[in-house]
Amino acid sequence: MTPDERLRELALRHAAFAWLDRQRAAGKETFTQADTSGLALGGETLRLMPTQQGIWKPGQLEAALSFRTVYRPEGTDRPYDDNIDPDGFHRYKMRGDDPNHFENRALRAAMVERLPLIWWLGVQGGGYSALYPIYLINEEPLEMQFVVDIEAVPQPDIVWPSVDLELDPSYRQQLAKIRLHQRPFRAAVLRAYRTSCSICSFRHSDLLDAAHIHEDGAGGLPVITNGLTLCKMHHAAYDRRIIGITPDYEIRVNRDVLEEVDGPMLRHGIQEFHGKPLMVLPERRTHRPDRTLLDARYQRFLDAG
Repeated sequence: MTPDERLRELALRHAAFAWLDRQRAAGKETFTQADTSGLALGGETLRLMPTQQGIWKPGQLEAALSFRTVYRPEGTDRPYDDNIDPDGFHRYKMRGDDPNHFENRALRAAMVERLPLIWWLGVQGGGYSALYPIYLINEEPLEMQFVVDIEAVPQPDIVWPSVDLELDPSYRQQLAKIRLHQRPFRAAVLRAYRTSCSICSFRHSDLLDAAHIHEDGAGGLPVITNGLTLCKMHHAAYDRRIIGITPDYEIRVNRDVLEEVDGPMLRHGIQEFHGKPLMVLPERRTHRPDRTLLDARYQRFLDAG
C-alpha cells in the first residue's frame, strides 16, 4: 500500500468514526445494516457493516473496514467473551479454513498497515453496537485467528507495538471483558428504556448510563433484565445507596438523606422521588428488571441504613 493509499484509507475510516460519534451523541446506540449503508463520507458513498459475511471490505478500500460478532444469549458460546486469552487480548476467527480467503486477506492488510477497524457486536433484541477504533496486532495461523487489541491507540508513524503501554495481562483481560460487555449492554438497555432515566425520565443520552442491578464486578450478567437506565446523578446515588429500588419498582431514599436540608437539587432531584414508582420501564415485560436481583440489591440498601 502506498503512502497516499494509506492516507486515503485513514481518512475514510476517520470519517466513519466521526459519523458514529455523531450518532451516539444524538442517542443512537444500536445500528442495523440499513442505518449504516449508503453513507456520504469523505467524498465517497460507504457502507460500514457486513451483510451476510462477517468481514467487510468496501470496494474503494484496500483493507477491511469492519467485522462483526452476532449476539449470543448468556449460557451459550459467546465469542467476544470466551475467547479473551490470558494475555488480555481478544481473538477473532478467520473466515473458513483458508487463511488466504479474500476476507482474511482484507483483515491481514488492515493489520499490516496498522489501520483501525470497527467491531460490530450483536445486541440483545437485535441490531449491533459499534466498538471502534480497534486494531489487529498479530495473527495465529495454526489457530486460524487474528489477535485483537481493543485498547490500543498506536501512533500512526511509530511501528507497533513500541508505544504500547505495558499493562499487566490480567488487568488488560479485565478491561477487555468490561469494554466488550458494556457497549452492547448499554445499547440494549437504553433502547429498552427509550433512552430515558428510569427514575426521572431525563433523556440526554450523553448523561445516561446503563446501570447494573447485580454489579458487573460481582458477576452480574450484561442482559437487559439486569439493567436500569439512570442519569449520572441517579446512577451515582444508586451506587452509593442513597437511593434504593424495591422489587415492586418503587424508589426509596436513604433515611438520613431524606431528612437533610439543602438546596433545590437535593429536594427535587432526590427527596421528592421517595415512595414513587419508576417513571420509565421497558414496554416489553420480559425486559423489565429482574425482581430477585432488585430485592438482593434493595436489601443491601436497607443494610446501609
